[in-house]
Amino acid sequence: MALRTRFESSDDIGVFAKLTNAYCLVGYGASSNFYSVFEQELQEHIPVVYCSIAGCRIIGRLCAGNKNGLILPTTTTDSELQHIRNSLPDSVKVERVEERLSALGNVIACNDYIALIHTELDKETEQIIQDTLGVETFRTSIAGNALVGSYSVISNQGALVHPKTPTSDMDELSSILQVPVVAGTVNRGSEVLGAGMVVNDWSSFTGLNTTSTEISVIEGIFKLRAPNAPSTSILSDIRDSLVDELA
Repeated sequence: MALRTRFESSDDIGVFAKLTNAYCLVGYGASSNFYSVFEQELQEHIPVVYCSIAGCRIIGRLCAGNKNGLILPTTTTDSELQHIRNSLPDSVKVERVEERLSALGNVIACNDYIALIHTELDKETEQIIQDTLGVETFRTSIAGNALVGSYSVISNQGALVHPKTPTSDMDELSSILQVPVVAGTVNRGSEVLGAGMVVNDWSSFTGLNTTSTEISVIEGIFKLRAPNAPSTSILSDIRDSLVDELA
């Protein structure tokens, strides 16, 4: 299911957290409420690790990862690297990469099999992504935006992309990723999907401002609804979205 939460006064969950099928990283410094939302949903299945990267808590935008590995910028300190390595499962490779485009979360979008990357990433970085994350890489853009990690969110079940992505581009992305692709928004109309939410194969976290219609799209494309849950009727969706608009 998709849960709403907030980091201090920010709805940009994807800036302060990184969620995969093998681990969850959460930036230091939030209220205990933010941590508890992640822990209650995830700690039975995967480790929830509190950390910083290069002394910053915007960890979701600085790193890229999946169940196979985690890539960190070269500005990550030795103590931060050691803490993260010690906290993650042994099967997860952790590597630092020297890359001019150091906000790796903005320039890489990946699931456990495929990574979409910024067209100007170094060849060496691309090789490290392939080796560490165990993925095929494709240089592309989303709706004309080179920051693929900011304007798309990908899991092994589906992908959500910038609302102005042409249908032909979505078809192409769907054939590359081998999952359904849909255009949408988060946090009441925000196009910056990577910053607004995190997702893995069984859960998702979005900002408090996310409307019920957006939640419905997210749960639908990422297949997060419980198997025995009744499908939400269109009338119920409209009613919920009206309540959101009036709130």
